[in-house]
Amino acid sequence: MTEKIRVFTHNSIGIESEQGMIYVDPFQMKDSPKDASFILITHDHYDHFSPEDIEKTACADTILIVPEKMKGKAGEVAGLVRKTVTVKPDEAYEIEGLQFETVAAYNLLKPFHPKSAGWVGYILQIGGKRIYIAGDTDATKEAKAVKCDIALVPIGGTYTMDVKKAAELVNELRPEIAIPVHYGTVAGKPADGDVFAALVKAPVKVEFKIRF
Repeated sequence: MTEKIRVFTHNSIGIESEQGMIYVDPFQMKDSPKDASFILITHDHYDHFSPEDIEKTACADTILIVPEKMKGKAGEVAGLVRKTVTVKPDEAYEIEGLQFETVAAYNLLKPFHPKSAGWVGYILQIGGKRIYIAGDTDATKEAKAVKCDIALVPIGGTYTMDVKKAAELVNELRPEIAIPVHYGTVAGKPADGDVFAALVKAPVKVEFKIRF
């Protein structure tokens, strides 16, 4: 399944699926594939909601999915997509064949991502697997309650949990595979991936998708 998952940079993720091509937080895209069936946005910071990169991935059939409080900001790219759907944290959805759940994504002690903003991570149900894309979050009670087969978690620190906290979360969730994201560019160092892998305990396998 993970051969269908790409991490272009940071938290910019692409997944090939039976429901079509899915992008999460497209950012600093080198190509302009314009092939998205769905674009999911976790929150409105520039490195997650990038109109320039939405333009590179969207086409006439694209459905844009954003947190409810981003409805106004999503209007900036309304002309690039077929429709926009808003979501709330900790809910389950099925949108034109794509089944997913939202998970509240926020900081516990830092000011960057307040819980009141209503920002989210996503658990996508694809190919019989539950794929958790955590978004910009700390190891919250909601994150610790996730059931998933594949976990894409931020490890860069500063704005999210750091390597140690991310590894602790993954060791608690015990997915089959953990993929570190959100490091090496805006926050964190490329070497953080190796530190994360060393802290993750078997039987969880760590796969690197970002290439530096």
